[in-house]
Amino acid sequence: MSKINFNVPVTIEELRVSIPVIAEELTVVVLSEPGCGKTSLLSMIAEDNGDKWRSPKDGNSIEGDKFDYIYVDCPVKDMSDIGMTIPNHASKTLEYYVASLFNMKDSKPKYILLDEMMKAPKMLQVIFMRLALERMVGDAACTKGTRIIATSNNATDGVGDGMLAHGVNRVAIVQMQKPKANPWLKWAGENGISRIIRSWVAANTRCLNSYTDDGQEDNPYIFNPKRPATSFVSPRSLAKCDVIVRNRDMIGDNATTAFLAGTIGMSAAKDMAVYMSLDKKLPSVKLEIIKDPFGVEVPDSIAAQMMIMFEAVDVLETQDEMSKFMQFVKRIDSNEVQTIFFTMAMRTQRTVRLARNNKEISDWCVANHQYM
Repeated sequence: MSKINFNVPVTIEELRVSIPVIAEELTVVVLSEPGCGKTSLLSMIAEDNGDKWRSPKDGNSIEGDKFDYIYVDCPVKDMSDIGMTIPNHASKTLEYYVASLFNMKDSKPKYILLDEMMKAPKMLQVIFMRLALERMVGDAACTKGTRIIATSNNATDGVGDGMLAHGVNRVAIVQMQKPKANPWLKWAGENGISRIIRSWVAANTRCLNSYTDDGQEDNPYIFNPKRPATSFVSPRSLAKCDVIVRNRDMIGDNATTAFLAGTIGMSAAKDMAVYMSLDKKLPSVKLEIIKDPFGVEVPDSIAAQMMIMFEAVDVLETQDEMSKFMQFVKRIDSNEVQTIFFTMAMRTQRTVRLARNNKEISDWCVANHQYM
C-alpha cells in the first residue's frame, strides 16, 4: 500500500469543472482533510448536468436525465455488495451478477463516486481499482461515457488511507483545498445556514484554516492529527450544527452548548454562545432599521454588527430597502464591518443585482475604494 502526499491543492470549484472533462478517460482521486465537502462533488456535478439532485430512494443511486449517479461508501462494503458469481444450471457455468447498487439495468452512462476508497479492505480495493482503470464492475462493463471519481483523506491526516501501489500511477490524484471562510460563507448564505453561525465564521475566519497552513499549531478550532479531537470545526460540522442553533430555545442553553461542543468542539461552542446570547437583543432589519435607519441604535459590539449584516443579506428585497440599510451601515464606525457587508451583498446571488445598481452603495465604493 502506498501513502500519497501532495502539495498542489485545487479548489472544489475547479474540481467541479474539470472532473466532467477528465474522468471519462482518467479516474480522479480527490484527497482532503475531513469535512471539507469532497463527497458533495457528486451532487454538484448532477446539478451542473441539469439533473435534479434529490435524496436517493435506496441511499445509493439516483437516476438522472443524462446520467445515473452512484454513491459507493467503500469502507462499509463487502464482496456481496458489489456482485457475486451465480451458478447457471442450464449451461453448468458460473455467471457474474452485479449488485443493484450500480444500476446496470439502466443503459445511461454513470458518475460513480467511490467515497473513502483508500479506507476499503484490500480485496475490495482490487475490485474498485479495476472499476477505476477499466470501467468494469467485476466482469461487467459500464456504459461508455461513465466517469469514475474516488475520494479519501490526506496521508498526513493519520486516518489510515493508502492505495495499492500498482494503481497510483494509473489515476489522477489531486489534493482538494480546504474551503476558506469567504467561499463557505457564500455557500452558507445560499443554503439557509443561520446568521449566528455565519457571523461567527466571518469574525473567526481561522476556524476554516487547515492544519497544513503556517502558524496553526495553537488553533483551537480545527482538525489537527497532532492534537486529536473527536469534534472540530470543518465546513461539514458547521453546516451540521445549524439544526442545534435553530432549535436552541427548545433544547435549552446547557444542552445547546453540549450539542455544539460535540459537533464543532468546545472552543467553538463557547465562542458561539456569545453570538447566540446577542441574537434576541438586536434590532430587526425589516421592522426597525429600515423604518428608521438614522434613529435606531447602532450596537457597539462587532459581533452584533456582523449579525445584523448577515440578516440584511437574507431579507433585503428592494432598492429602497437596500438604500435605507446602507444609510444605517454608514453609521457604523468600522470600515472593515462596512466592507464585509459590501462583500457579502456583491457575492450573494439574491442581493448582487440590488447592490450593483444601488446609488448608496456606489457612493460608498467611491469613498472607500482603499478597503476593497
